[in-house]
Amino acid sequence: MSKAKQRCRWPGEDPLYVAYHDEEWGVPQHDSRMLWEMLMLEGFQAGLSWITVLRKREAFRKAFKGFDPAKVARFNEKDIERLLADPGIIRSRAKIEATIAAAKIYLDLQKRGEDFAEFCWSFTEGKVLKGDGKTVPTSTPLSERISKELKKRGFKFVGPTIVYAWMQAVGIVNDHAAHCFRRKEI
Repeated sequence: MSKAKQRCRWPGEDPLYVAYHDEEWGVPQHDSRMLWEMLMLEGFQAGLSWITVLRKREAFRKAFKGFDPAKVARFNEKDIERLLADPGIIRSRAKIEATIAAAKIYLDLQKRGEDFAEFCWSFTEGKVLKGDGKTVPTSTPLSERISKELKKRGFKFVGPTIVYAWMQAVGIVNDHAAHCFRRKEI
């Protein structure tokens, strides 16, 4: 009989959460578009639980045209009204407008030759940071610094706590628990 895998406690028994933990959370992500998508989803999560966003992620992807920044940047008031009427997503005008504005910022950075992935990973010189495996902070001096840089560029819903959760999700920091099988795999 094989011993059950030990994992972080936070996904509990929810199959969607367990799959997210086992396959995605903490895996270093270097695709600019995906890093942007995850940052936008973390912003939608503000004030809610991540499982809420996770359950709505496919609806978000459909509503936001695959989180293609070029398409999202062209959204207008009609699109905002469509999104506000979509029960599949979190219907917050401020968060929707922030996502549209962030798509424009992403494209502007790109136009000026700044790769979003390079920007994101520049704070750690491309290295994955490793938490102690015992405690999980809600923010760090680094997430505060990244938050300030994102805000300076015009991003919204990117406070230090949101940024730290995003850093964990996209693998900039490995915060898997010491006993978790994923900690050593990543």
